[in-house]
Amino acid sequence: MQPVTMYTTQVCPFCVRAKALLRQRGVQHIEEIRIDLDPTQREQMMARTGRRTVPQIYIGDTHVGGFDDLAALDRAGGLVPLLAG
Repeated sequence: MQPVTMYTTQVCPFCVRAKALLRQRGVQHIEEIRIDLDPTQREQMMARTGRRTVPQIYIGDTHVGGFDDLAALDRAGGLVPLLAG
């Protein structure tokens, strides 16, 4: 299974939903990068993704986007194959 990295904050309902969906699809470990605890991580996230909002999700080296993007990928049948690599 591909590694999953998620930029997140402590209080983020979309982050909670993204983690739940990923766990439903078999992801056991999510590397969470808390941008609310480290402002330099927020700057790195914005430079890496071009976005300001959380969550920002990477599966392997692929930037999926936020929760809406993740859910759309799942509905289209692309999430499980991406997770499988």
